[in-house]
Amino acid sequence: MIPLWAQASLWGLLAGSALLLGAAAGYFIRIPDRVAAGIMAFGSGVLISALSFELVEEAYEQGGFDATAIGFFSGAAIYTGANWLLSLRGAKHRKRSNELQPSEQEASGSGMALAIGALVDGIPESIVIGISMISGGNVSVVTVIAIFLSNIPEGLSSAVGMKKAKRSAGYIFTLWGSIAAASGLASLLGYSVFSYFPPDVIAATTAVAAGAILVMLADTMIPEAFEKVHDLSGMIMVMGFMTAYLLTKMEKSPVIHTLLEQLQWLLENTT
Repeated sequence: MIPLWAQASLWGLLAGSALLLGAAAGYFIRIPDRVAAGIMAFGSGVLISALSFELVEEAYEQGGFDATAIGFFSGAAIYTGANWLLSLRGAKHRKRSNELQPSEQEASGSGMALAIGALVDGIPESIVIGISMISGGNVSVVTVIAIFLSNIPEGLSSAVGMKKAKRSAGYIFTLWGSIAAASGLASLLGYSVFSYFPPDVIAATTAVAAGAILVMLADTMIPEAFEKVHDLSGMIMVMGFMTAYLLTKMEKSPVIHTLLEQLQWLLENTT
């Protein structure tokens, strides 16, 4: 039987692996810019839905409005500050698939800034996966799916931009492989560390992640989507939003709930 802390790590690793999958698609497959931007728009809609119906709602139910509001604005402020510092180091366009990403020759230290930026983008949502297992030991499958679906376009678009900036395949795949591994570790810490904190702290932490994700979308993913697909970006985002919303409702249906319970049982009893 796999212990809960290990399950939390595996779920985080699964969601993070989509970054590596997206990076591989972006590096090896010639994907038109408009298609990459459309995928980015879809992933943005998925994340907006997830943070609205899963993260913020869960935070409110656990800790009330005060903890949710404080956490949400704190997450937004922390991410805004971190993103500003990273932008000064050459990581402003880290999720762009065009030629805006600078090479190391053009901006010394931008490679490290890109790596740190990818870590800042991915860690908050991974922590939430672990936190979702604290109450009852069952992961929020909708959250995992939403993060997985949104990570694919993140990795894809960023890898395309890195390739155009003449960064090596070794750099690109080492970066995203490391972020995927860090996602598993972050999910483990989310479960192990926050299990000892009261509901208000857990709620505020969940809201911090939601605030950081929303600012990340506004600063990085949505501009990339709009730049290439323009008038279609809104409709594609709506499709992503509705997809995640339907997953939320499906999770509550008796049939889907039974299937998820069986999946959870298989994971817990795999030797």
